[in-house]
Amino acid sequence: MNIQKQQRLIIDALEDTKAVDIKVFNTTEMTSLFDRVIIASGTSNRQTRAMAGHVADQARRHGLSVIAIEGEDTGEWVLIDLGDVVVHCMQPDIRLYYNLEEIWGAKPVRVKLLS
Repeated sequence: MNIQKQQRLIIDALEDTKAVDIKVFNTTEMTSLFDRVIIASGTSNRQTRAMAGHVADQARRHGLSVIAIEGEDTGEWVLIDLGDVVVHCMQPDIRLYYNLEEIWGAKPVRVKLLS
């Protein structure tokens, strides 16, 4: 599955669980470890865990490997490593504090809407 389809799959899964402020960053030029970082916010520990779980379930359902999931115990910041894509499901205060957007790029990727 190409990177654009993976992005769309992940964004759809996040939107299914009512994630907000979803941002996608192209990291191809910054690291050889992965091509995209996706950051999304949830309003509670329960929601961030649900977001991460749904992303992982949808990824597996579409044949993608889930390499690791970290942070489910607290739910403040749950990371899903899908190989080419790393997804961060964060509560707003944690997201503001760590400011990953500054690390991965000030300008998010423009994601095409499916018609």
